[in-house]
Amino acid sequence: MSLRDPRLFQIAFLGCLLGTGALFRDFAIRPGQIVLTFASALAVQAFFIHRLKLKGSVNYLSAAITAFSLSLLLRADSYWVHPVAAALAIAAKFTLRVNGKHLFNPGNLGVVLALLFLPGTWTSAGQWGQDVAIAAWVFMLGTLVTQKARRGDVSWAFLGFFLGGVLLRVLVLGQRPAVFVHQLTNGSLLLFAFFMISDPMTIPNHPRGRLFYAFLVALLALVWQYGLFRTNGLIWSLFLLSPLVPFLDRWLPAARYQWIPTGGSHVVPDPTPVPVRHADRSGVRVPVHHA
Repeated sequence: MSLRDPRLFQIAFLGCLLGTGALFRDFAIRPGQIVLTFASALAVQAFFIHRLKLKGSVNYLSAAITAFSLSLLLRADSYWVHPVAAALAIAAKFTLRVNGKHLFNPGNLGVVLALLFLPGTWTSAGQWGQDVAIAAWVFMLGTLVTQKARRGDVSWAFLGFFLGGVLLRVLVLGQRPAVFVHQLTNGSLLLFAFFMISDPMTIPNHPRGRLFYAFLVALLALVWQYGLFRTNGLIWSLFLLSPLVPFLDRWLPAARYQWIPTGGSHVVPDPTPVPVRHADRSGVRVPVHHA
């Protein structure tokens, strides 16, 4: 592990955010729930590492990030919901894979499964408030993390498409500018853009694929929120469109992102077959199992 690993910055920021929210913003999550979430995520990660005899870039950083995501987004009446959601999310990383990549963002999948199948669960977008200072910190630190992970393009594209849609709606309906500012300073939106949709393990490999994917996620989220008038549009949009990523990777082949064991990251050739015209830049294609 190296201090150059961008996941360390993400963990540090999410940890600060969770601690601040629990102490000063009434995140409505008990310390015991947080402890059990981390214990479950790390235990399941350890089980699969041992079971599958995985080495190299597989470690516990991604499991910790999933535990933070569930602690920040998911709320439950009981203590057992969070660890069950964490276990399902981590197990899905190793079992639901296409061409060596996760099919779903683990944190996103854990929240969706909990909302669908576990009783007494909910998400609370209002817990973040509209504090401009917090939104600015999320914005700046999120930029730092995504730049280090080299996948900031999808975050910026998503924000541009989603906020552009919100602004268009405000103008068409003749609403006050405060309605748009309300979304612009929404902590949940910025967290989603910089810490969930930007996960390099679950987004398209090609830049144009990521741009198209960001557009689709933003469009479905807008329709879900303002057309169907339903909650959690961002979470459901990402979940429903995640299975599209393997098709985008096949349509637009490109080098695949991979965490490296010494810290940091790089890209490796995509193991999926591609047309001959791409062979000169793809090199030897060897599947890599990573988490």
